[in-house]
Amino acid sequence: MSWTERRSVRIAILDLYEGVANQGMRCIREIVKDWGEANNLEIVSKEFDVRLKNELPDTSWDIYISTGGPGDPLVSRFEDWDIAWCRWLDKMERWNNNPSTTQKKYIFFICHSFQLASRYFNIGLVCKRRSTAFGVFPIHMLEAGKDDPVFDGLKDPFYAVDSRDYQVIQPNHEKLNEMGAKILCIEKSRPHVPYERAVMGIRFNDHMIGTQFHPEADAPGMSMYLQTEEKRKTVIESHGEDKLISMLEHLNDPDKIMWTHAHVLPNFLNQCIGQEEFA
Repeated sequence: MSWTERRSVRIAILDLYEGVANQGMRCIREIVKDWGEANNLEIVSKEFDVRLKNELPDTSWDIYISTGGPGDPLVSRFEDWDIAWCRWLDKMERWNNNPSTTQKKYIFFICHSFQLASRYFNIGLVCKRRSTAFGVFPIHMLEAGKDDPVFDGLKDPFYAVDSRDYQVIQPNHEKLNEMGAKILCIEKSRPHVPYERAVMGIRFNDHMIGTQFHPEADAPGMSMYLQTEEKRKTVIESHGEDKLISMLEHLNDPDKIMWTHAHVLPNFLNQCIGQEEFA
């Protein structure tokens, strides 16, 4: 019986925001809700507070979305929640690698979770950026990205919200090849500065994918966020008023983050129900 015939899909959302106010959780909830309604599916979802309550889902869920969040993905490796998160990922990996399990588990890693997964799989150098990346930026697709169903419908380059102090660079190609993993996209080209471009998306395996950018971000949420007095002041002080104006213009362009919002996570969810069979 296929997922569409099953009518019910269980989705676990791993909240790594540590109680910090954000738009990400709202966006993920809305995408999941809208996708379920569009596909006539009953969505059973639950949010797990990973960092404040050390909550993690078991293997009874069909799809897992692990969010972005604040902080240093290197220092946290010694914290209880990070250790537990890595044990959870190890459990998911073992489940999927077991030939006797026909119902595989699909996982999407966003931003901070992408950094944690990259560190876990040892597929590149996770390090602090020279300066904070914040705004709407072009993302350049590699050949693997153009062929990946989760990026179906995206242009090259496509635009996405990027908000981070850390990055994944210097990919370990030997490890990537050994895993069968593929780099899907990289950050914008900056030929005027001597810095390596960061990895922005990886297909870790058939069932796990992650992005350094925020595919869930929507225009209304980002616009409200940018126009709060505190954030306006921060952006203008750090990047200048022209940067703020440019970001707000990008938000209103239907071909930029609105397009990415409408494609990446919905494509991922479509891939999950399109490929999985139930006994």
